[in-house]
Amino acid sequence: MRADCASCFGLCCVALPFARSPDFAADKAAGEPCTNLGTDFRCGIHGDLREQGFPGCTVFDCFGAGQKVSQITFGGKDWRKAPGTTGRMFAVFPVMRQLHELLRYLTEALSMPQARPLHGDLRRALDATERLTHQSPEALADLDVAAVRHDVGALLQRASELVRATVPGPRGKRGNRGNRGDRRGADLIGARLDGADLRGADLRGTLLIAARLRRADLRGADLLGADLRDTDLRGADLTGSLFLTQPQVTAARGDAATRLPAGLDRPAHWR
Repeated sequence: MRADCASCFGLCCVALPFARSPDFAADKAAGEPCTNLGTDFRCGIHGDLREQGFPGCTVFDCFGAGQKVSQITFGGKDWRKAPGTTGRMFAVFPVMRQLHELLRYLTEALSMPQARPLHGDLRRALDATERLTHQSPEALADLDVAAVRHDVGALLQRASELVRATVPGPRGKRGNRGNRGDRRGADLIGARLDGADLRGADLRGTLLIAARLRRADLRGADLLGADLRDTDLRGADLTGSLFLTQPQVTAARGDAATRLPAGLDRPAHWR
């Protein structure tokens, strides 16, 4: 579930739209190649995206959907040499990206010992989702991906609850998270939460844009879908946090004292 840009036809640079903003230096319509995309499907400013005004590109991850669509769904036929594939390929890519994101979450859930009672269901959901990714372009384009996300999301929520129930709360009492427990979907944009004890908290889909979480304790917190753009995580402890992805980390601000879960890289722009 890691992007292999060398095996992709630059799909994220063509299929997806973006608007001029602090994240993107120019407007681009869906299906229109980015002006920085080369004939080899590589980005001409990849090493200087932030300096050139494209930080939004640095936080995008297709979770391996790009190479799946390019090499498997369309059998290695690129949209430049086979223009008849263009519309279908660009329609399938966002669907595949969502399916691969779900595969990433399910794989993580299967690695959680506390979720063992659900491992059978999680394995079946993983296999079923993987089968969906091998459908024809037409079937993928027509897929009700929202329904798939709903079903998988409910299973991931159950796994999260099993894990978070074992996270020590205040004064070391397990399962006692007080009013920290459920902030799911809350609007915490710009909130000052320096040093907050958020161990085992449900922060799914929470808006934490530009929030201050310096030295906050986020061990075991569920961060699936949380918006961490410009979130100040300097000195924060995210060890063992659930469903945190590299794009979320890259979108945030941190430093050498920020502790991340295993498997996630410290962004180069963190100071």
